Amino acid sequence: MILTVTLNAALDVTYEVDALVPRGSHRVRAVHERAGGKGVNVARVLSALGTPATVTGLAGGPTGQLVRDELRTAGLRDELVPMAGDSRRTVTVVSRDDGDATVFNQPGPHVDRAAWADFAARFARLVREAAVVVLSGSLPPGLPSDAYARLVRTAAAAGASTVLDTSGPALTAALAAGPTVVKPNTAEIADVTGHEDVVAAAEALRARGAQAVVASRGPEGLYAVTPDGAWRATPPRRLSGNPTGAGDACVAALAASLASGEPWPVRLREAVALSAAAVPCPMAGDVDRDIYDQFRTTVSVENTHASDIH
Repeated sequence: MILTVTLNAALDVTYEVDALVPRGSHRVRAVHERAGGKGVNVARVLSALGTPATVTGLAGGPTGQLVRDELRTAGLRDELVPMAGDSRRTVTVVSRDDGDATVFNQPGPHVDRAAWADFAARFARLVREAAVVVLSGSLPPGLPSDAYARLVRTAAAAGASTVLDTSGPALTAALAAGPTVVKPNTAEIADVTGHEDVVAAAEALRARGAQAVVASRGPEGLYAVTPDGAWRATPPRRLSGNPTGAGDACVAALAASLASGEPWPVRLREAVALSAAAVPCPMAGDVDRDIYDQFRTTVSVENTHASDIH
């Protein structure tokens, strides 16, 4: 089982408009509402691939109940822990003419010590069933900056691997705990290391404790530095659309292939193919199976050295 953690769960609201015009008035052509947050999106992708996944994290208030209702409708195992505050909403406006998305993320409610203690106890129980734990997204107000570090250590003690997808102080604090894989994008990795060069930045994260680093380079694919070597994985072509869910699909592929024991070149090929398959979809958590099937046999994965990455 793969356990996904979403400490800042949300109700994702997506508006589809013909075209997004700054300072303009827009007629909304379609509205979609469903459970979200990065870990929830990862679980949704895993479920679509037939890989069992459990959703845990924090949810509260009327919005939190809507999140839980939608998880049940989607057939996802709900192990969210109640909290006092009302869960956040995110709003994504997708333009039909080019597929581009504009996202508005609320910060989330303040989490008190009791809710955090309840979650930690639930996590310690669930992690005993898990082969891989996915820790995704921002930390809500009230949680300590080393929250992910604590969860990485708990997972390791239970024998579970970890995939960490976060940024800023939460990422920095978690590195010393030795997460199995960290997956920043180029902006996030530059922010925490001070290196604009992705190779130097990835090596810096490894030096600070991450066992493997998979850096997302957007439409250029992935760069990975691991205990088994370094690779560059490149999609066969670029796709236009909404990249909002691409990172979550990438994490889903990494978690699934880590659980099945695939070698790194296979993990990266799957990750690029699945993240590309998310781009044409208006909502995070969805993937285009035809594109996934096409790309998983055509993604280029090359052993590389620092001088090969530009």
